[in-house]
Amino acid sequence: MNKIDKIFIDGNFYRNLENFLNEKFQNSKFFILVDENTIKKCLPELIFNIPLLNNAEIIEIESGEENKTLETCVQIWEFLSEMKADRNSILINLGGGVISDMGGFIACCFKRGIKFINIPTTLLAQVDASIGGKLGVDINNFKNIVGLFSFPEAVFINTEYLKTLPEKQLLSGFAEIIKYSLIDDDENLWQIVNSISLKNIIIDITRTEIIKKSIKIKNKIVSQDPKEKNLRKVLNFGHTIGHAFETFSLSHTKNHLLHGEAVAIGLICESYLSNIFAGLNNDNLNKIVKLISSVYDNYKIDEKDFDILLDIMTNDKKNIDDNINFTLISSIGKPIINQNIEKKYIIDSLKYYQNIIV
Repeated sequence: MNKIDKIFIDGNFYRNLENFLNEKFQNSKFFILVDENTIKKCLPELIFNIPLLNNAEIIEIESGEENKTLETCVQIWEFLSEMKADRNSILINLGGGVISDMGGFIACCFKRGIKFINIPTTLLAQVDASIGGKLGVDINNFKNIVGLFSFPEAVFINTEYLKTLPEKQLLSGFAEIIKYSLIDDDENLWQIVNSISLKNIIIDITRTEIIKKSIKIKNKIVSQDPKEKNLRKVLNFGHTIGHAFETFSLSHTKNHLLHGEAVAIGLICESYLSNIFAGLNNDNLNKIVKLISSVYDNYKIDEKDFDILLDIMTNDKKNIDDNINFTLISSIGKPIINQNIEKKYIIDSLKYYQNIIV
């Protein structure tokens, strides 16, 4: 399977899911992967509405990127073995990006592969992690450095779950929506994103219309290039520097950034680089910076830490021959892939971000 053909958004959420499970997995053994949040806020309602899941085995892990490790995977594989999971079993990933990424990875490796379904409960997972087919875990806080490509049997999205989230988590997902609006202009998403009222931002960014447009953009790109040989690299805009900030915050500070918060920083820095190297005009650069700066809190970084950030970037899995590889944009909706940027200019982009947040 090279793309997700079955993405269900709202509508008769529980009926659609129950019908799908009854049609394809009625005689399968069910396992549901949750964290301490979804086991309380999402799982009870899920089981109540779908009797088929009454006897499902529940696997609970701690939330957070720091728990997306091989050690956690081993514990779950051991549990699956103890529960006599076979190759007809199915794993249902009920949670955010960590659950989607790691749950899919666990399913694909266990007994050379069991099937899995994603039920994303965060905005980030609904528009990004649950639908991309990228699965993996972190080692030494390096993001998804061990992983593979594989797609779920289906994705079931219930935007009602977003009501259980704090504002910080919702804004984390919004960063990916901003990214989509900057790399693809087919859905007119940039205009919609810029029309969002800061006063009503949480209501606006969880509108089903915005989520659907974001998913449509990502699924279109992934379906054409499922294993990131070429076109799919456009999805990395903001992520080379963003992942470095995320890794740095996890390994060197107590102020851990959420994925989207780090991507927001990356979008500013890489928009600056786009202005220097890809022809992004000053007007659009200023609009991007103004939008992101108005939504996200400042993250202060000391110049003495620039070398650490650069070292993290050199370990980015997208790099080839030790060159730090970027996706940039020449204008709104016009991405350019495979841009190798010298370290001195990357440092300039970090200084640019520093000057903005002063």
